[in-house]
Amino acid sequence: MKFLIIIPTHNEEKNILFCLESLKNQTFRDYKIVVVNDGSTDQTQAIVNEFAAAHPDFEIKNLEKSEHQPGAKVVRTFNKGLEMVDLKDFDIICKFDADIIFPVNYLKKIHDVYEKNPKAGMVSGIVKIKKNVFEKNFAFNFSDEKGQWTFENIASKNHVRGPIKSYRKECFLEMNGLRPVLGWDNIDVMLAKKHGWEVITIKDLWVKHLRPTAYKYKNQKAEKLGEYFYNIGLSFPLAVISSVKSSLKNRSIAEFLLTMKSFLIQKGERNLSKEEIKYIRNLRWSQIFKKKF
Repeated sequence: MKFLIIIPTHNEEKNILFCLESLKNQTFRDYKIVVVNDGSTDQTQAIVNEFAAAHPDFEIKNLEKSEHQPGAKVVRTFNKGLEMVDLKDFDIICKFDADIIFPVNYLKKIHDVYEKNPKAGMVSGIVKIKKNVFEKNFAFNFSDEKGQWTFENIASKNHVRGPIKSYRKECFLEMNGLRPVLGWDNIDVMLAKKHGWEVITIKDLWVKHLRPTAYKYKNQKAEKLGEYFYNIGLSFPLAVISSVKSSLKNRSIAEFLLTMKSFLIQKGERNLSKEEIKYIRNLRWSQIFKKKF
């Protein structure tokens, strides 16, 4: 099995070298890695250029800066990396973030799951974030004897997270790739299941996430949640139920109102077919009734 790993990046001069070094040091090395630099204004391009010059399995593609849109931008950047290769040469497609450090056995363990389970469509480990200051001297040490790394609790441990996506090529093609919208990293999981693929996380395999997800957008959480509910095709009743659950969890009536306001003002065309929307709605209803009963 050969891996294609695409790393969208923008202004990651502090983190990108840790990511690249951790991939260079993998015990499984049958891969091609493409870093797509989306108009960085710091030293990201220079760092990656120097690294790629010394390591032929690594390449860089430089883009002009694009408008920032949570979700949409990273997928479009990822797709630019796809345009550089012929997918027939690969078996597994990965979208990794530039601020991730991988343990040396990460790709080997992912590979083994795909190799042993022909129905595995998406596979990953789990994501941890640092509790305190990041110690560079221990960047590649995963023993974590000091207990400095904790699970990034923004999604279930059963969810293949956005920073460490991997897809069997057949699964990726059947779900028609990634959708350039906020919520793409949940849409892909649901569409993989729609086509009969299994989504697997290896709970004892973890990576280091140097920047917590969406840390810049905490104050916009409710607005983004409403947009997300719209993008994944929820109906009004499903949006209400989902908004209520989130607001109750955070004990905030204001969050519910902001989320629903955001949901109702969305007017754009959804990046999903009618069949896909129907499947996602049925899936959400089944999950709701399963939890209730």
